[in-house]
Amino acid sequence: MQFREKKPYKFQNEDPMPPRTVGLRDRIAHFTWPWFAATMSTGALAVVLGNQPNEFRGLQTIGTIVYIIDIVLFLLFTGLMTTRFILVPRKLTASLHHPVEGLFHGTFWVSLALILNGAYVYGNSHTGPWLTKALEICFWLYCAASFSVSIAQYSMFFRLERLTVTDAVPAWIFPIYPLLVVGTLGGTILPGQPESASWKIFIGSILFQGLAWLISFLMYGIYMQRLMTSSLPSANVRPGMYVSVGPAGYTAAGLFSLATQAPHLIPPNYFTDTVVPDGEIVRLIGIMSGLFIVLFAYWFFFITTVAILAGIRRMSFSLNWWAFIFPNAGLTLATIQAGSVLKSEAMNGVASALTIILVIMWLITAAFCIRALYLGDVMWPGKDEDKSMERLAWGWRGNKDNPHAHRLTSQTHLSGSQRND
Repeated sequence: MQFREKKPYKFQNEDPMPPRTVGLRDRIAHFTWPWFAATMSTGALAVVLGNQPNEFRGLQTIGTIVYIIDIVLFLLFTGLMTTRFILVPRKLTASLHHPVEGLFHGTFWVSLALILNGAYVYGNSHTGPWLTKALEICFWLYCAASFSVSIAQYSMFFRLERLTVTDAVPAWIFPIYPLLVVGTLGGTILPGQPESASWKIFIGSILFQGLAWLISFLMYGIYMQRLMTSSLPSANVRPGMYVSVGPAGYTAAGLFSLATQAPHLIPPNYFTDTVVPDGEIVRLIGIMSGLFIVLFAYWFFFITTVAILAGIRRMSFSLNWWAFIFPNAGLTLATIQAGSVLKSEAMNGVASALTIILVIMWLITAAFCIRALYLGDVMWPGKDEDKSMERLAWGWRGNKDNPHAHRLTSQTHLSGSQRND
């Protein structure tokens, strides 16, 4: 299959190149990590549908279909990403610390966590004990991998890149994002786990969720400084501002989920000698902590919505649009859990309304994504998050006289892709 480029394009900081035919191999070489935001969104939507408080006939079937689509997309994207690195091996390490694409590596791991979450939601009642054991093993493997990736990626950014506060975006949270969904994953699979495993999963979920939330909170400070001292991101990338909703949303959802199960996991006088069982004390603390955080997520939701509406006429599609779904799915899950612990029909209604909006936005974003792929607006040389790695794409070597050339072009690309209005 051959695609004809419509107009000349430029390498970063270089002279225009003449038009040429772009083949399938060339397009696969530009399949970047942000594509996994689509599987994040699809998996998150499936989990939300599987946890709805207001059910109707056929809802589980719809959720199952969405979950199967997510698995198919994840396998397809993993195959395309593997092919990309086989075609251009040098892009593997470059993509992990690239100042734009590298930030989205965490979307791969979050997609995997949501698949594990959905496996329990949609598969637990149809499988045997093997799924319970498999989820326990996968939980710990996922935690170990995500923890290692967060250390490795932030270490690479600290050593190899120089990002500026005026370009700060919520995507800086992505290296730790895989651990932000550990609380919801642990809370989901806990009811099916035996006593010997459930306590360890409970403690592990709290530890990793706490780490992810604290690092995210530090990033919130940098992001708020950017919003106060610089202008908003350009209209095209403003949907990515919704990423700031996710940390608070998923943390609140995880706290609610884990707290409700504390009385079944913690013996009466495990921590204290009080008359009130320790499990109930932990449950109350967890619920109050979740309520303390959940409105924070709503605040960022409304701030981002206002910013997007202000620039909606200048927006064109980018993979950032998938941020309409996956961070807000965390907010929806937190609302569902809050409605459950507070026994509030009003909050259940809000959760259902948010779910309907998520479904609509998923359909719109998917349609625009397919259209952009067909028109060559994504997965096209010079148009993706890896545009400053063009030299690598064609097998050229970097500038031997300037060992910092890659860093300089990366910095230039960051400024261009996140330029203020």
